[in-house]
Amino acid sequence: MVSFMNDTFAVVDLETTGTQHEENNHIIQFGCAIIKKMEVVKTYSFMINPHCEIPIAVQNLTHIRNEDVTTQPDFNYYAPKIIKILKNTIFVAHNVNFDLPFLNYELIQHGYDALTNKAIDTVELAKIAFPTMPSYKLSDLTSHLGIKHQNPHKADSDAYSTAILLIKSIQALEQLPQATLNTLSSLAHGLIRDTAWIFTTIADNLRKQKRPLAKQYQQVQHIILQQQVLSNKTNNAANVTFPLSDQSKNNLFKGKINYRQPQVNLINQINKFIIDPQQRAFLVEAPNGTGKTFSYLFAYSYRLYTNRKLVISTPTKVLQDQIINQEIPQLLKVTNLDLQAEIVKSSNHYLDLDGFYQSLYQNRTVNRVTLTLQMRILVWLTKTKTGDLDELQLTTYHAPLFAQISHPGDARVGSVFAKVDFWNLARQRQEAADILVTNHAYLANHYHDTIWGQNPYLVIDEAHRFNENVINSRNDSFQFESLWGELNHLRNLLYYADDSILNQYGSDVQFNFLLEKLNPAILSLIEAITNLQRSLYSKKALAVSSNTLANGNLLLSFQAADLFPQNSGFQKEIANFQRKLEDVRQQTNQIIFKLYSETDSSGIEQEALLGDLTTQIDQLDSYITQSYQLSDLLHKQNLLKHEGFIITLTNPQDPLSVNLSWMMLDASNELNQIYERFDHILFVSATLTNNNDFSFIIKQLALANLKPQTYIGANTFELKQNLEVLGVTDMPDISSTNFDEKLAQILVSCLKTKHHVLVLMTNLDKIREVFSAIANEPALRDFEILAQGVSGSNNRITKRFSIAQQAIIIGADSFWEGVDFHTCSIDLVIVAKLPFESPDQPSVKLRQKNLQSQGINVFASDTMPRAIIKFKQGMGRLIRNEKDHGQFLILDTRIWNMDYGISFLDAIPVKIKKIKLKKLRNKLDNYDKR
Repeated sequence: MVSFMNDTFAVVDLETTGTQHEENNHIIQFGCAIIKKMEVVKTYSFMINPHCEIPIAVQNLTHIRNEDVTTQPDFNYYAPKIIKILKNTIFVAHNVNFDLPFLNYELIQHGYDALTNKAIDTVELAKIAFPTMPSYKLSDLTSHLGIKHQNPHKADSDAYSTAILLIKSIQALEQLPQATLNTLSSLAHGLIRDTAWIFTTIADNLRKQKRPLAKQYQQVQHIILQQQVLSNKTNNAANVTFPLSDQSKNNLFKGKINYRQPQVNLINQINKFIIDPQQRAFLVEAPNGTGKTFSYLFAYSYRLYTNRKLVISTPTKVLQDQIINQEIPQLLKVTNLDLQAEIVKSSNHYLDLDGFYQSLYQNRTVNRVTLTLQMRILVWLTKTKTGDLDELQLTTYHAPLFAQISHPGDARVGSVFAKVDFWNLARQRQEAADILVTNHAYLANHYHDTIWGQNPYLVIDEAHRFNENVINSRNDSFQFESLWGELNHLRNLLYYADDSILNQYGSDVQFNFLLEKLNPAILSLIEAITNLQRSLYSKKALAVSSNTLANGNLLLSFQAADLFPQNSGFQKEIANFQRKLEDVRQQTNQIIFKLYSETDSSGIEQEALLGDLTTQIDQLDSYITQSYQLSDLLHKQNLLKHEGFIITLTNPQDPLSVNLSWMMLDASNELNQIYERFDHILFVSATLTNNNDFSFIIKQLALANLKPQTYIGANTFELKQNLEVLGVTDMPDISSTNFDEKLAQILVSCLKTKHHVLVLMTNLDKIREVFSAIANEPALRDFEILAQGVSGSNNRITKRFSIAQQAIIIGADSFWEGVDFHTCSIDLVIVAKLPFESPDQPSVKLRQKNLQSQGINVFASDTMPRAIIKFKQGMGRLIRNEKDHGQFLILDTRIWNMDYGISFLDAIPVKIKKIKLKKLRNKLDNYDKR
């Protein structure tokens, strides 16, 4: 380490009674670690009397109680000491825009001058130095970087940990190539306070050493990338034969994986299916922990030396990564086969180097979030070999920058980045691969892609979700209100803003002509939109259901024949709308072309205006595409009868608040088209049957014509040693308020020995109520409490849950079956209510109405099978393999009291134990994991 050897850093952390200093909140602990010669040489910790009560939430977070500070000196006593400590130092904090202003406020209130030290933020620094971390909370960073952090949320411990984080961040930055440091330094001026100084100092110091570019790197323009090497596989088919006997498999497994007879039986069954030319489809229910993924990989892998590929489709990214990074390497280790595997995903998951390079050097001011992201990506590019943006582990990819830097999927011929283009390189690897892993939605939309090869095999993993994912991939909407907003924004850019086209170029005859022609075209389009909205609004009375959301939106569900009867005239109205939308788009394009042709180049302002107008064109294009999808659907009566429609009214009394969405009710046609593309298709999941009957899933997956074989695998371990199922017999009725109160009491009083708890519910409003009831309970202060609809996106909740030492999720819907927790074990799953779908949901009502029209008993043939599968999936959250142990607690007494309860009881693979509430805490506290 060559930088900062003559600098002194004071790394500060404050604990306070609240986050807003102007609301009479005060410091209760000051922690500081002093760094000299890039080593921590001294630490300070002062407990400070705030002369006010410490809120319960703060006590729970910091473990600092009122009695800990009431006998301590107040801030007035410590202020001179703090000023002396910080004199001539560089102030550092993890979120410096909290600690420094708060400290300065206290100093000013006590008659001292505010600090004017250089100030560095380690949150931004860590994001850039370690761009692929899943979280930048201090406790998470210290855990991932191996920094000892004894007491999180105690100022002294946090200050020391932040000091080590600062040192490690600087060390990481000093390892970067000089060209990357130079670019970081040029961008850094927009970072928080003086954080840029770190980058400029490192870049300036290391530039003097004139370091050569290391061999693992290559430089294109000013961007440093990892060298890309496409592997050359031999694909030698000699002596590649499937080991038929169990003994030969045992010989292969020896010293690598455990030989488990139920797993070998599954391998044999799959192999038998693959070699039978008369068979097309095979349904396998394999319990969690039985090694189903390895089993199907093993069976298919020996058939991949004839230029046929194996395509594996899964519902989640987590499962894809597990297959690529764990299961396939294990397969190759056991079999010694020479096979290559690649993930297949949409091009927008990959970085477009052309777009990214342009974003760095465009003459437009960017906000700090965008700037930090650009700097993270620059560092990440020195490490990634794939350019897959998912490696950044962001919880959302909706930042405006991604519209510019996500790859559009075209071949970059002629670009300076053509040879290193991540999407093109990914396609080359996929072409050469033997095994391709993708997700259900991508497969549904790209099953005709040539990337799968000739006559490929297909495995649908987590097959119970395939129908749902195919349907979701086909659903779409037309947001009329959003189009209104886009058109108003377009008019503002053209006519009304200070820097509008009219104000800048109104004196130009050609511009004036174009603008005068376009304005009535936009107004005419708006009129066409209102006509469509009024036409849809007039059908309100024909809705099969209505549902008012918490935000006041009214959802109306329609069968296609009611909303769009033949010869209704709506098709003519939408055709008129499309002509006018196309006209507005073309005229706006003429103005953009005219702007590009201007030679006076008014600089940044013109560039920004061009960018905004081009964005508007892109938005109009998306609405044109959606409108043609809708009109195409309306003209195909054979498809229309399988669709349901939902009108959303953001103001139930206003026809101009109408928005339209549509959903597929029967995916049979689409599923059969997918099946035609593939050979020997395996459908595998832990939950395909109801009481060992595959009938429901065969109908769901439209497999009757393929006459699939079926197989139920056995557990490879004694499940009762790993799973304990408890059913409370004296809970209040599920519809009473006492039920929710009792649930909250259980969470507060019975989780003392647990680490990761999943509470499964069926109603988002009830989730919020339970969360509010337990959020500040002292008994749960060591738990990170996460609630669906409250704590951010489902991705964020899942990430926080996996990272935290102790956490509770209160969730519904996808938390029963759609979210993966492979990276952490769950101690306890609590089923608050049996997972019946709400019949008030528009999608459920439409599907059930469609089934009723076919004379089908909805409850027996649809509602119950769905609930049973969801129930089994919820139980599967606990036991993923033989190393997992946990308890499954059922609070819904309908499992005992209703006739259908026996079906849920039959779905439980171990004996359920009845228990009274008064004995529950002891039972949960003293669970024997054996």
